[in-house]
Amino acid sequence: MPKGSFEPMVMFFGLTNLLAIFQTMINEILQDLINTGKVASFIDNIIIGTETEERYNELVEEVVRRLAENNLYMKLKKCKWKVRKVRFLEVVIGPEGIKIEEDKVKRVLD
Repeated sequence: MPKGSFEPMVMFFGLTNLLAIFQTMINEILQDLINTGKVASFIDNIIIGTETEERYNELVEEVVRRLAENNLYMKLKKCKWKVRKVRFLEVVIGPEGIKIEEDKVKRVLD
C-alpha cells in the first residue's frame, strides 16, 4: 500500500493491538508535521502548539484536511481551540513549558 493511503479500517472486538495500529496510522498521516515539533499526537489526541495564531490556524486546517482525506473525523464538542494551557498525559503544557499539575504537587507536599 503506498505511504499515506489507507483503506477504511474495520475495528473488531478482541483486536488486541488496535491502539498501536491507530497510533501508527496517525503518525504516518501527520509525520512531517510531528517532525516540526509543532504537532504531537497520542492515540486520539492531537496537540498543536505555535507562536502565532495565524500559524496555528494554518496547522489546524492542515491537520483537519489530512484526517478527512483518510476518513477520520473529530467530535467537535471534545475539541479545545486556541487555549494557552492544556492538560495532557498527567502534565500541563503551556507557554512556560511542561509542568506537573499543581494539585498533584500539592498532594505530595501535604
